[in-house]
Amino acid sequence: MNKDDFPILKDITYLDNSATTQKPRQVIAAIADFYEASNSNVHRGVNRLAEKATMLYEKAREAAARFINAETAEIIFTKGTTESINFLAARLPIEKGDEIVLSEMEHHSNIVPWQQVAKEKGAVVKYIPVKENFILDMDKARELITEKTKVVSIVHMSNVLGTINPVKDICRMAHAVGAVFIVDAAQSVPHLKTDIKDLDCDYLVFSGHKMCGPTGIGVLYGKKELLEKLEPYQYGGGMIDEVSYERSTWTEVPSKFEAGTPNIAGAAGLLAAIEYLEEIGMDTIQEYEHGLMTYALQKLETIKGLKIIGPQDNRGAVISFTLEGIHPHDVSEILDRENIMVRGGHHCAMPLMKKLGVSGTTRASFYFYNTKEDVDALVSGISKVQEVFA
Repeated sequence: MNKDDFPILKDITYLDNSATTQKPRQVIAAIADFYEASNSNVHRGVNRLAEKATMLYEKAREAAARFINAETAEIIFTKGTTESINFLAARLPIEKGDEIVLSEMEHHSNIVPWQQVAKEKGAVVKYIPVKENFILDMDKARELITEKTKVVSIVHMSNVLGTINPVKDICRMAHAVGAVFIVDAAQSVPHLKTDIKDLDCDYLVFSGHKMCGPTGIGVLYGKKELLEKLEPYQYGGGMIDEVSYERSTWTEVPSKFEAGTPNIAGAAGLLAAIEYLEEIGMDTIQEYEHGLMTYALQKLETIKGLKIIGPQDNRGAVISFTLEGIHPHDVSEILDRENIMVRGGHHCAMPLMKKLGVSGTTRASFYFYNTKEDVDALVSGISKVQEVFA
């Protein structure tokens, strides 16, 4: 884990990794190399550049499958987690009276699409409550997931609280009533070793830019037998089998869900990011971040007037907090002057903030390239914030 691999980190303390992670030189080079040596469209040409680009693109798909222990045909490239969830909300069979179960700690991207489809179809959205200790109320989950439930979509790790949810247990509840189970893994896949066969989820979604990859590319995993039953989300070149003036037919998965020219350069960058993470090892990353998080919690808990919003145990590398009498935006702005990048606000989780009774929080989110020195800089920066408002 070499911080020197990340050029942008030279002069800053970057603690906004839940929003997006920084890119190592290897990823930046992979994107540049694609444009310099392999730039072509994929799946259509027989010239050597087209074949080279196609091989690179499909190698990225193989890497994404390997990373979560899926089959290659079960990996669909999207723009990111948000598009993946919108795809599922638009294409899963939901009818009037059906129920969709989410949790109170979901990101807007895992709330709004389901609200819209419920409004269109006459379905009902229900929410598993968050308890006072910032974990899900599993007794309520058992009550809410019933024979009427058609979809259960739950975040694996909260981008606000850091809570790691028991998705395997919720998956079993969903399957027991015949419901489809979706995991929003945008925050977990970059930090935790993920095995979709162990989770037994039906769908899992994540974004490349939160795991050292470029923006604009993400992954939708789906069990092949389920994907084959879904209609395409978009239509156009690359996803057809045959077209006449009267009708069209679709090619096989995963291509039938990737209309048009895909983000080939993004796939090249994602491939490099996955290989970079694999070289370090996800177990190593998880263990390192656990130690860093323990250190950060201990340090922050000593600051008078600071309240941590999140559980003490079974949590990821995210710490949200409030400072007595100081707005999160002011905290973030003053820390920025000290070259410390955090995030202040509702973190695309406005319903959760209302539930917690706060207007927003300051969030420091860590990755494997962060150090104890970064934590110390944060603590020192918070002291300066408090001095300004003393």
